[in-house]
Amino acid sequence: MNAWIRQLSTALALAGAVIGHAWAQAPAAATPTAAATGKAPPAGFVAPAEPRPDENNAERAKTQPGNNAPVWRAVRESGNQPGLTSLPGAEMGVLIQPFVQYPGSKLTTAGEAWRQVRNQWLIPYGGSLLLIVAGALAMFYWRKGPLGGHEVDTGRKIERFTPFERSAHWANAIAFVVLAISGVVLAFGKFFLLPVLGPTLFGWLSYAMKNLHNFIGPLFAVSLVIVFITFVRDNMPSKGDWMWLRHAGGLFGDKEVPSHRFNAGEKMLFWAGVFALGIAVVVSGLVLNSLVPGWGDTRGEMQVAHMVHMAATVLMMAMFAGHIYIGSVGMKGAYSAMRTGYVDEAWAEAHHEWWYQDIKAGKIPAERSAPAGTPLARPAAGHAD
Repeated sequence: MNAWIRQLSTALALAGAVIGHAWAQAPAAATPTAAATGKAPPAGFVAPAEPRPDENNAERAKTQPGNNAPVWRAVRESGNQPGLTSLPGAEMGVLIQPFVQYPGSKLTTAGEAWRQVRNQWLIPYGGSLLLIVAGALAMFYWRKGPLGGHEVDTGRKIERFTPFERSAHWANAIAFVVLAISGVVLAFGKFFLLPVLGPTLFGWLSYAMKNLHNFIGPLFAVSLVIVFITFVRDNMPSKGDWMWLRHAGGLFGDKEVPSHRFNAGEKMLFWAGVFALGIAVVVSGLVLNSLVPGWGDTRGEMQVAHMVHMAATVLMMAMFAGHIYIGSVGMKGAYSAMRTGYVDEAWAEAHHEWWYQDIKAGKIPAERSAPAGTPLARPAAGHAD
């Protein structure tokens, strides 16, 4: 346990070093340009620092042709001062990121600190979390089976989701699934797909997933905003939420705890997953896509955005996995509610009792997409849901 805590402290210190470096980086104007020197080097030329005077470069060139270690040693010892370049950009003249140091560590570059956080923490622990969640849901389904189904349908329908709400939800859900699959391939594919597909096919797959991810990302951001605005009113904290949480919604009992249109678990998912993690995922993703003016111009900013994006997306995927489970195979009638927009009166009373009581009392219309005052729909005799 103590070793794990020390490793976590090291990872946090590394991440802090990367963030501190990105925060303190100089603006793009610090890089010398060809115009400033009065000379015009060839397009794309980057001038390396001068080798150390005491290096026997002529002898090394004969005995070790192609060994450019003296050049890179000189770059490291130059204090990472920008070189001469004709390429535009904030860091085109910087070959190696500046050195950073965190408590109890050796001197390292900001890039190496970011690499250690990614490879030693984000990848292994993020992947483990997703596997644990998937295993837990499979185990729960095996032992518990689909929830609900105890009530007998009355044949009277209540509109749970309007056509607009369902359109917003499905647009966001489809974008999320595409981003999740492509993100898993990009982050973890080399561990389980590369050995099966081989480097050539996996390379093409990764390239396709990267472009798909970049294209769908902005669509997900827009749909997430629409989903938030659409459902925020019914996800505000209300009386009875704490009781629902204390009893885990009756998940391990025989009867669900009463709730309004959305229970406390759904509200927590909304505020933690859609709102908080949604902001982190969308902003960091737009930075990585170079769609936020003034952000993502330097390697340090991109590294910080990557760490935030990966950590937030893994947590979002873990949370939404439970939501997808309940909305598909985990609860009888839940998928039909989002597919058709309607639920049976008995289902509403069993799963969202207070919402159902408000409808019966006339506080909420039974069919919101129809004119106010529309009664509960009664299908023809013999109709089965």
